[in-house]
Amino acid sequence: MDRRSFLTSSAAGLLAGSTLGTVGGGQAQAEPTPGNSLLGANVNADLIPIVDTHQHLWDLTKFTLPWAKGNEVLGKNFVTSDYLKASAGLNVVKTVYMEVDVTPEQQVQEAEYVLDLCRTRGNPMCGAVISGRPASEGFRDYILKYKGNEFIKGVRQVLHNEDIPAGFCLDKQFVKSVQLLGELGMSFDLCMRDQELLDGDKLVSLCPNTRFIVDHCGNLSVQETDAKKRQKWQDGMKALAQRPNVVCKISGIIATAKKDWKVADLQPNMQFSMETFGPDRRMFAGDWPVCTLTASFAQWVNALKEIVKNMGMSAADQKKLFHDNAVKFYNLKDKA
Repeated sequence: MDRRSFLTSSAAGLLAGSTLGTVGGGQAQAEPTPGNSLLGANVNADLIPIVDTHQHLWDLTKFTLPWAKGNEVLGKNFVTSDYLKASAGLNVVKTVYMEVDVTPEQQVQEAEYVLDLCRTRGNPMCGAVISGRPASEGFRDYILKYKGNEFIKGVRQVLHNEDIPAGFCLDKQFVKSVQLLGELGMSFDLCMRDQELLDGDKLVSLCPNTRFIVDHCGNLSVQETDAKKRQKWQDGMKALAQRPNVVCKISGIIATAKKDWKVADLQPNMQFSMETFGPDRRMFAGDWPVCTLTASFAQWVNALKEIVKNMGMSAADQKKLFHDNAVKFYNLKDKA
């Protein structure tokens, strides 16, 4: 299944008549200038501070995203000003950019684009996970360009695209490149099919000095009812959680829900993931604008807050989930 199909398969037919509201424009919008008043607008000081560890942005006047072409919801521009509007009032104090599967020839351009945002005041972005192809011969030269860069935190390659076979992450060159990331102090995001998480665990075992992040609670759809598939996902998540160098992003799965989802539909996957990884190795991630396939950014945040309340999570552990763990894991600094 390719990225576009993966993101939209559960949302097909659910978009017409959606009441999500406007979160992204169809035309290019200027990036905010330093001091943009949208940052922190309407923020309630009593809210838990949020670090969004999975912030997507894309400007289709700058980048080619084949997977977004023709997509009714995602096939348009989503720039910083859109994100600031979508997250206003939620006390998002820092964000980490997440690569958007640009074409390989645009990887450097994407990295430079987000580095400019990280250096610019007026937006919360203070770190980035950039695109990379670890199995390629040119990966070493590419990533060494960012050695010691304070903003480049890690690399991701989406592994659930239909042209990527199972076990691809165990390719000899792929493993060698991910080991290099550890030497450089960078992380690698595991964004893979839910039934292949044990391949991810094998990769982690070969790269003990590299830190890993399981994206989107391991990517099991909240609509999955097959007991064998759910068990295989759980087995993969449990195996990864046994590795001390792996953390889990609590994100993404709302995009697989039905249009009329309820918190109870999301809770089993989220609760299992949070309990499996424990209070010190789980991090909130917005996955905006992909989450808008079924929910606004605010609806997703509030759904997760309701889930952790249902779980009886302490205030201290909620702050770890939404803020502290991400700051520590990514070594995030305040903007000058």
